[in-house]
This record gives sequence, C-alpha cells and structure tokens, in this order.
Amino acid sequence: MDTTTIIDELEGVAARLGIEVRAEAGNFRGGRCVVAGEEVIMLNTNDLPETQLVVLAEALRDAPLDTIYLKPAVRRALEEAWAEQMSAEAPHDH
Repeated sequence: MDTTTIIDELEGVAARLGIEVRAEAGNFRGGRCVVAGEEVIMLNTNDLPETQLVVLAEALRDAPLDTIYLKPAVRRALEEAWAEQMSAEAPHDH
C-alpha cells in the first residue's frame, strides 16, 4: 500500500472517530487542534506524503483506535511511524 493510499485510509479513520482532516498549504507543521470546538487534524499540502503520514500518525496516537477496524497495512504504517517518532524523541547517548 503506498503512502498516499495510507493517508487516505487514515483520513477515513479520523472521520470515523469524528475528527475532521483538513489539508491546506501554508507555513505550519500540522497536527491535531481544536477549531470552533471541533477536533481537526491539519495537514500541510506543501509537505511530502511521508511527512503528512507522520503528522497524521502522531495526531491519532492517543485516539481510541482499538474501537475501530484498521486494515493491517494501515495499522503497520501507524506503528512504524510511532516507532520512528519514539526513536527520534529518545535521548541519544554520545
């Protein structure tokens, strides 16, 4: 499954959780926020699909994903993005 297909799937997952996904161009990182009382995940269309996938995965990290069906490839992509994020945040020994 390619990255853009996984992004489409994750947008559907977010919608099933009641979270709107908006993709707009601009000078911002993107992520989960609240706009007018509604949860929204912002994606920057200037970013590469791989970056958008990481932003979506991070925004869905605390979502109740065990309550909905995820295709195995989508779940794997989420877990890989989370693992990469964890290793990027881990303190590095010098």
